[in-house]
Amino acid sequence: MTHYTVRQIAEAIGADVFGDADITVKAVAEPQSAGPDDLAMATRPQYAGHLPEGRARAAMLWPDADWQSMGLEAAIIPDRPRYAMAGLTKMMDRGQGFGAGIHPGAIVAEDAQIGTGVSIGPFTVIAPGARIGNNTIIGPHCYIGQNSTIGAESYLREHVSIGARVTAGQRLICQPGCRVGGDGFSFTTPEVSAVEKARSTLGDQQEAAAQPWARIHSLGGITIGDDVEIGSNATIDCGTIRDTVIGNGSKLDNLVHLGHNVVVGEDCLLCGQVGIAGSVTIGNNVVLGGQVGVSDNIFIGDRVIAGGGTKILSNVPAGRTILGYPGMKMDTHIETYKALRRLPRLMRDFSALQKAVSKTSGND
Repeated sequence: MTHYTVRQIAEAIGADVFGDADITVKAVAEPQSAGPDDLAMATRPQYAGHLPEGRARAAMLWPDADWQSMGLEAAIIPDRPRYAMAGLTKMMDRGQGFGAGIHPGAIVAEDAQIGTGVSIGPFTVIAPGARIGNNTIIGPHCYIGQNSTIGAESYLREHVSIGARVTAGQRLICQPGCRVGGDGFSFTTPEVSAVEKARSTLGDQQEAAAQPWARIHSLGGITIGDDVEIGSNATIDCGTIRDTVIGNGSKLDNLVHLGHNVVVGEDCLLCGQVGIAGSVTIGNNVVLGGQVGVSDNIFIGDRVIAGGGTKILSNVPAGRTILGYPGMKMDTHIETYKALRRLPRLMRDFSALQKAVSKTSGND
């Protein structure tokens, strides 16, 4: 376990330090459970209220916090505490304990190109023609497919599967069980299908005959930029002819699915259970909340934010914040929802008014 002084931590994350900067920190903890060797994470006033329940001597606080009144001996105060947590947690991450070098139980093809400082765990298979960049860590039970490339300083946890024809940039992170490089879900019929007719008419199948499905194979691959993270059990399909693409800096949460030919721009966040159908193009800095669904063959502009559960059925212009099913401007959706909530009362009022009018008319 690595120990740091309060000063070392503050310098590493670019924060101000107060009090006894030579206190040694072994771990981070929540205020109520922090011991004397822990750095308490009291980055908001409501969190600091729990400091008396623990025994922390040092804490990370919010700007302008009165650290001395909290009984602390030292404090780290960054300008933006949540951003500072990125650097702090990186310093304190103990990793998974994967060993150095290539485990004897790994299977590595003779013509695979393995960089320097690479770690490959037991029962992992590196297929012919694969290229692994310097200082990459590949955990146990992984598979790297034929002619695929994993860039330098990447980190693949256990049970990660990378199929053939995948090219990934530097510092790729894959969480346990993610699957990159499956074939796309693409099928066709000898004649125009009921689905195609229903789509063109917005509902009418026009008595289309039932037909068998013929598989369209995936000839394309997948291109992944630098600094991409892919969550546990996420699935990314190869393109049909061209590659499926994920841009630099984009992050995919657990159980995210990208269909064939999808293009994701740079620095996007796709949260848990997002599903994106084939041939969708997504711009840069897009955020899709949990369980967002995106229909095929549409585009989503730069800086779009979609709230959780939104279903996107048509193109979305850049900079828009949307919510609902179908997805619409968030303020419009909220007003629509409020109106829907008022409907029972309005119907009761209307019924009462209708009875009153009928009674008056009857008296006349």
